[in-house]
Amino acid sequence: MDEASRDCHLLHVDMDAFYASVMVRERPDLWQVPVVVGGGQRGVVLSANYLARQYGVRSAMPMTRARRACPQAVVVAPDFEVLDTVSSSVMETFRRITPLVEVVSLDEAFLDVSGATRRLGSPLEIAERLRAVVHDEQGVTCSVGIAASVAVAKLASRRAKPDGVVVVPPHRVTGFLHPLDVGELWGVGEKTAAHLHRLGLHTVGDVAHLPLRTLQRAVGQALGSQLHDLAWGTDRTTLTPRRGDQEPDRSMGADETFARDTDDRETILREVLRLSARVATRMRQAQVAGRTVTLRVRFADFTTITRSRTLPEATDVTREVHQVASRLYDGLGLQRARIRLVGVRVEGLVPRATVHRQGLLGERDHGWSDADRAVDRATRRFGAAAVRPASLLG
Repeated sequence: MDEASRDCHLLHVDMDAFYASVMVRERPDLWQVPVVVGGGQRGVVLSANYLARQYGVRSAMPMTRARRACPQAVVVAPDFEVLDTVSSSVMETFRRITPLVEVVSLDEAFLDVSGATRRLGSPLEIAERLRAVVHDEQGVTCSVGIAASVAVAKLASRRAKPDGVVVVPPHRVTGFLHPLDVGELWGVGEKTAAHLHRLGLHTVGDVAHLPLRTLQRAVGQALGSQLHDLAWGTDRTTLTPRRGDQEPDRSMGADETFARDTDDRETILREVLRLSARVATRMRQAQVAGRTVTLRVRFADFTTITRSRTLPEATDVTREVHQVASRLYDGLGLQRARIRLVGVRVEGLVPRATVHRQGLLGERDHGWSDADRAVDRATRRFGAAAVRPASLLG
């Protein structure tokens, strides 16, 4: 399967029961019980974990019906701030692999890894790496479909659920697609599927082997062409890198999971420095600055806490971000608590050109901001390891 994946360059990564998984992660006491995420009695189900799904609970189901199907389920309200934070961290993990990331929604994205295979191995190896990092850093799982086209990768990730990988190389596309019900094709809704069934087209293979002109007369020219391409796996093969909401980042952050849980302050603060430098560098590249620095700490039992501090003015200076994050850590007063993960995030981003820093009496003409930009120039020319803080050497 690994060799077969080398002919596929597209990954579709889909988080498993994302809302429910994140909410359960925040409440470890719910690991072994059915969980439904949604509103009140008259709301709808936003997500359900796999234990609840065994009772027939599904997304978009009325909450009253879900309660009848699974009376013992625990209903949890979504915490969108936590969900956004986890989603942003996951998408940043994807972008560390490749800049070609097309975000579909909060919990899924396509990745073109054609430019990463020499560095990271086959697409299958990259997929397994991604799954391990997401689980290690975020405590949730994802499934990955690997194929040469967008729609086939999407269907493959659905077959991989939960917590798996499915590869569909080009020579196996028709064998994979044609036995499926037409309703499984990406973009085919209930009404279109019902219409195709009435025409006697029940499987994808039925659609594929119907002459194109006949199909276009039956469902319309545009839809007929689209269905024909989908049925043969000849749909889109390139991505348009974009974020889910097409808006500028409101925050930037980075997390790191330690190889072993640690309570060593020096080790932890060294990682905080590394993360602060990574975040500040990305901010300078994007020409933005932020006012609020947030530190995230996850303990060995997956309990997670965050602390934030808002600065008088926005910054993109590594030293300033690191100083605030370090003070936030020391303010926690942790002694022997073993830490699994630490993260640094800067929020409230604004264009750097709009930030006017007030100089201090006696301040040097060239300060840490100039030093950061000199480091940026050096690393662009000689690589990321060319210049770094002395405490990170070795």
